[in-house]
Amino acid sequence: MHLFLDSTNNTQVIIRLGDKEFVNHVDSPRNQDVFGFLLSCLAQENLKQEDITEVEVNPGPGSFTGTRIGVTIANALGFALGIPVNGQKNPVEPIYSSPPSISSQKKV
Repeated sequence: MHLFLDSTNNTQVIIRLGDKEFVNHVDSPRNQDVFGFLLSCLAQENLKQEDITEVEVNPGPGSFTGTRIGVTIANALGFALGIPVNGQKNPVEPIYSSPPSISSQKKV
């Protein structure tokens, strides 16, 4: 089963399992539960994580947290299941729309 995951928009998650598409809209980025939504989509289709044979993730650009979470989930599934992510065995790196500001030095 091919899994496609896109969480680059921090208020929307798109998941495709084979030819079925699932979209989850949330009103706040804090309510975005990407992995929980993935598990509910798998359950709805009577599938298990082990049924996933390949993962495709949108690496960005997009929101910092949404992109980071989606790529992390894809890489973790690829590693745990021993399957390719975006056609490769090496981890996919996120592409951010701007550099994160969480590590910038603050002016004193």
